[in-house]
Amino acid sequence: METTLVLLKPSCVSRGLIGEIINRFERRGLQIVGMKMMQLDDDKLREHYSHLVNKPFFPALAKSMKASPIVAMALQGVEAVTVVRGMTGYTNGRTADPGTIRGDYSMSNQQNIVHASDSIDSAEKELARFFKPEEIYPYKHALAEYLYAPDEY
Repeated sequence: METTLVLLKPSCVSRGLIGEIINRFERRGLQIVGMKMMQLDDDKLREHYSHLVNKPFFPALAKSMKASPIVAMALQGVEAVTVVRGMTGYTNGRTADPGTIRGDYSMSNQQNIVHASDSIDSAEKELARFFKPEEIYPYKHALAEYLYAPDEY
């Protein structure tokens, strides 16, 4: 099982889409093993977007990510990183495929509803950034035998 990070961005929270987006992940069979609402500050944003801090668009990105609280989630499942990335779609909502979260709910490259870890390594680092170890609660999914073949989990 893998665990990955998903952030429901202010563009999701402010539009009242939290439940709808969580529902999509749960209906797919991903398991929420950690979740909390938080307000991001400059330090957390600079750490999370360290690869973008020197880009000219970073101030606008930071402002947008502080527009409302976000919801941080730890999602678990077989190949969770790949599954979640496939569900979120391309970064730019205008080019994301219909049926993906961004393709269905976003018209923007920046106001694109969700952030999702892009690799197992990134997921580990990002989960540690947003969750303490004691805030992750792995448990046996009651429907695991209906979600996976026995040799998959």
